[in-house]
Amino acid sequence: MKFNRIVCVDHAKLNDKTIKQLDQYSDTKVEVYSDYPETDEEIIRRIEDAEAVIVSWRTQLHKEIIDACPKLKYIGMACSLFDDESANVAVKHAREKGITVKGIFDYGDPGVAEFIISELIQFLNGYKGPQWKETPLELTDLKIGITGLGVTGKLLADCLLPFGADLYYHSRTRKKDFEAKGVKFLKFEDLLQKCEVLSFHLPKNTCVMEEDHFKAFNQPKILINTSLGLPFEPEAFVEWVQIEGNYAIFDADGKSDLKDEVLNLPQVLASKKSAGWSAQTHVRLSQKVLQNLSEFCKENQQ
Repeated sequence: MKFNRIVCVDHAKLNDKTIKQLDQYSDTKVEVYSDYPETDEEIIRRIEDAEAVIVSWRTQLHKEIIDACPKLKYIGMACSLFDDESANVAVKHAREKGITVKGIFDYGDPGVAEFIISELIQFLNGYKGPQWKETPLELTDLKIGITGLGVTGKLLADCLLPFGADLYYHSRTRKKDFEAKGVKFLKFEDLLQKCEVLSFHLPKNTCVMEEDHFKAFNQPKILINTSLGLPFEPEAFVEWVQIEGNYAIFDADGKSDLKDEVLNLPQVLASKKSAGWSAQTHVRLSQKVLQNLSEFCKENQQ
């Protein structure tokens, strides 16, 4: 089957090769926007009567927008779809209206792991700026806690093990294969007390760390967030990070919900770049988005 129109409603970061391949599934040339719409009205104007939409994680397609676009048959998310609650698309509502919603997984994980290890090594040794402690440190024997042992968390653990880091994790389900490698499971509260470094790898806007948790995560500690949205209460974080010896490391996505005055604190080490957005990431993302749409069309051949 073909769609009447396919619209990339925002900067979904599909490569040129994939956009050309998408043309074969559309009666008209695929429309591609390279910015992010600022209003619901603009989103609706871009979609109009299109039957298929590609959207990044930055643009919200809520119920009212979906209702205003009655021709929609397919929404392709150029981002992960962990669950309905954390999605930027009203997934349940769309599906109730007969619209297929597909997300992608496992496209930027290697770059995220590389970012975390790179930032940690530079900070522990003071290679490009501040140094955590008076004497440079190796990753060896550093107590690192990973919150969320999904694909990215597992990849990070695999990368850290050869350095001799002392690894712990907390996750909704036990990962016996990684425990066999020496990555030890702890309850979240115990993870906070045991570990010197805590790295978050959670679905978008999953908040797990509140004021009492920050009190348990006593100084000197390092917090790392590359998740989309903040996994902690902002007010409690601001108080914690200003305690001597505490530092936080963010990539551009992980810091996006923090105010400028927080980002300007000397204890907050925030990158201007999003971790994982390499050339390889763009290829994987594009291929997975195309594969989802292609499979939908094949399944719905007349």
